[in-house]
Amino acid sequence: MSHEIDTMAYAGETPWHGLGEKVDNNLTPMQMLKKAGLDWTVERKPVYHKEKDKYVMTKDWNVLVRSDNQKVLGPCGKKYLPIQNKQVFTFFDKFVKAGDMTMGTAGSLDEGRQVWGLANIKQGFKLPGGDDVEGHLLISHPHQWGKALTVMFTPIRVVCNNTLTMALAEKGNRFTMPHIQEFGSDMQLKAQEALGLAKGKFTEFKEMASFLAKKRYKEQDLNNFITRQFHPNLLLDNKVDRDQWNRTSQYVFDLVHKQPGANMSEGTWWSALNAVTYYYDHKAGRERDTSLRSAWFGSRAAKKRQALTLAVEYAKAA
Repeated sequence: MSHEIDTMAYAGETPWHGLGEKVDNNLTPMQMLKKAGLDWTVERKPVYHKEKDKYVMTKDWNVLVRSDNQKVLGPCGKKYLPIQNKQVFTFFDKFVKAGDMTMGTAGSLDEGRQVWGLANIKQGFKLPGGDDVEGHLLISHPHQWGKALTVMFTPIRVVCNNTLTMALAEKGNRFTMPHIQEFGSDMQLKAQEALGLAKGKFTEFKEMASFLAKKRYKEQDLNNFITRQFHPNLLLDNKVDRDQWNRTSQYVFDLVHKQPGANMSEGTWWSALNAVTYYYDHKAGRERDTSLRSAWFGSRAAKKRQALTLAVEYAKAA
């Protein structure tokens, strides 16, 4: 397993990144926590520095330390409140027990600095051609100073496991909490209210996807869409010469016609959008674990949000 994946478990089909340990598809959140190797805690410990001939506790800084292997995860301020993995996974508990969700995958990246859990909300839809999309709830839980716990909804296109986090990653469509308070029952209730349990948001995304699947692109508009996404400096007078494209842009253009499920929505803006998301999820970068981190939590997630905005813009003008 490559360097950035720490531990991981998954139920059902092998994830797109091809990493992790397969488990039963009926695990409770706490069982998934253990199978994913997340049954450890984080402690805030003091830092000492040497002054003359003795060691003195540093006034303003602590460090975060894993309980199981004593790995130092990084510095933090003295007001930083560690949130434990077990606390986070209790958020899924009552929904799984009620039959509203099933645990899909969980794990940690970068030696435990980034922990996540993903649950299927048992709500999906089918687009023309048999293109299935399923809804999931993603909890991102970083053990890093300056980064917040985040709960958000992400649709996943089944045919190629494209993670469409852009749909609900905008302000107002996710819940975030800095590490200065407990993620207890009161805060979990606020998270539920903020998300609306993701159900209403999934309907919103279904409408967007259905709209894109009905709207056909013109080749010049598709060229402009790809150019604006990957190197907008080439776009002059709303036209672009494909001979100026780099290899990435040409590759994404080819993916529009060759990506998994391309025949399901051929010639539509849904197909154009998924060529971009498929590239960021499956092809960009050299390491699969690094790609997962970026596609869900980093720069590529932002780029997918940008692609959705552009695709809707062009579809409305079609």
